[in-house]
Amino acid sequence: MTGLLLYAQAEKTYYLPLMWAVGILVLIILLVFVVLQYRWHKRLKKELTELENLRQGNVEYEFVLKAMKLCTWHIDPKLRTMTVENDFREGLNNSVGPSSSIDLLTDMLEHTDAQRVQGALDDICSGRTNFYHQQYYVKAGSYWEESFAMVSERDENNKPTMIVGTSMRIDDQKNMETALINARNKAEESDRLKTAFLANMGHEIRTPLNAIVGFADLLPVVESEEDRNQLIVEIQNNNQKLLRIIDGLVSMSKIEAEAKSLVRSQVDLVPILQDIANTYTAIVDGTSVVVATQFPYKELLINTDVEKLKEIVDNLMQNAVKFTDKGRVTLGYDITDGEHISIWVKDTGKGIAESDQERIFERFVKLDEYVPGTGLGLSVAKSHAESLGGTINLESRLGVGSTFRVELPLN
Repeated sequence: MTGLLLYAQAEKTYYLPLMWAVGILVLIILLVFVVLQYRWHKRLKKELTELENLRQGNVEYEFVLKAMKLCTWHIDPKLRTMTVENDFREGLNNSVGPSSSIDLLTDMLEHTDAQRVQGALDDICSGRTNFYHQQYYVKAGSYWEESFAMVSERDENNKPTMIVGTSMRIDDQKNMETALINARNKAEESDRLKTAFLANMGHEIRTPLNAIVGFADLLPVVESEEDRNQLIVEIQNNNQKLLRIIDGLVSMSKIEAEAKSLVRSQVDLVPILQDIANTYTAIVDGTSVVVATQFPYKELLINTDVEKLKEIVDNLMQNAVKFTDKGRVTLGYDITDGEHISIWVKDTGKGIAESDQERIFERFVKLDEYVPGTGLGLSVAKSHAESLGGTINLESRLGVGSTFRVELPLN
């Protein structure tokens, strides 16, 4: 009995350390599991944060692409294919497919652009260049485009394996460039015309001024009353010529400075036109050239700027009388549609060639340098007509004559 009890106690002596060992082992496993769980949770949290940052970056990236209206793509140099990734260009229906051969893309371009773009693509695909930048006109969609690209990956032989690029429409930029070029050309032409004008202006002003001074010096020594009257008439005629030259310069300076605003009023048109006709009737000789009028009504009310209207008609009459050696200069008007009036001056003068009929209204243009004038009259008339809400046009044949028409609103 005693032996059996000792055996049982011996068994319990081994059992207790075993239990402690198992407990410690379980505790160690639990601690390892907790540590691993903590690390896994920390890594998962980090990956979630990176994923959120990546998602936010993609949102911002897409926002930038949309804001800049870009198309992004990449090229596989070995397969020579282009794959479009995003396309936010306006007015396009992805005319380039998701994946297309770059050898076929140039078929969409103008011939001169296609050769240049194809050469640039060949250079970057072969590795001869690292960057690509081209502007070209896409005839398939009738728009201008600009593209940038660069090599993003290379193989062990330093050959390109991936090329990334972007494209954007530049229609507004090209339109602005065209407008700037036209403005520059116009400014250069205007500067050239002004130079020619200034070179000619001294002669134009000096001619009537010399006549005025010369005839005025002769007045005290001329005894014949008839001769004196003739000198006075010549002085008055040259005085009018000089005044018209100065008036043209003043009118043009006011137009350029926009210092002359509209002063509209209700006036009777017929007396105004008749006074101008009477003025030029006294200027012409009445034999080889006759000034006539053609007024369908004896009275016609119009709401306009009287001074500008007078200046328009006066410049047209002056131009007609100047270039008509024989025949007739006729001043008249027609009511076109009940809301507009057409004031016209018709002459039987030398006429204007069709090639010159557009530029005749430009400033400082003189088709005949031997005829006195500043080249401003028709330009002033055109500017005034437009400021009054109207238009001016010309019908002319060489050797037959010309008709200038000014369309103005009645109110």
